[in-house]
Amino acid sequence: MRNEIAGLLTIIVTFICALVLQIIPLPAQFDVFRPDWVLACLVYWCIALPFRVNIVSAFVVGLLLDLLLGSILGVRSLTLSLVAYVAVINYTRMRNLSLWQQAIGIGLLTLLSKVIVFWIEYVLNGVHLPHGYFYSVVTTMIIWPWVYLFLRKLRRRFRLE
Repeated sequence: MRNEIAGLLTIIVTFICALVLQIIPLPAQFDVFRPDWVLACLVYWCIALPFRVNIVSAFVVGLLLDLLLGSILGVRSLTLSLVAYVAVINYTRMRNLSLWQQAIGIGLLTLLSKVIVFWIEYVLNGVHLPHGYFYSVVTTMIIWPWVYLFLRKLRRRFRLE
């Protein structure tokens, strides 16, 4: 029972850290390069523990991200739920790929997320595509190996299964 609580707290703390990294202020010229920390954390937990972290977890984290970013409520919940669905369905395939192949998959999932968020905001608010909107896809791919190795070390340290 104690390991279950420690495991749940570990997952929650990693999501809180990812949310903080997602909203930390950056200079305007670097803000377009901000990696999608929440998506990377979510995908890791979805492929590592697909029966613990799944679409419901993604929806809740997406709602929190919507609240923190002040965006339309439910936009990121929808996108993170779709990303979690794809990750959970393909978790055995993702586990068998090398880190760089996984990074390409993460890039595709990030691109899917960014396209859906833009499309919904375009339909609802008529926003235009900002310059450098997709730069974060590349930076999320670059940080993926370190996120993966760090979270795997945490998972092994706390014996999460």
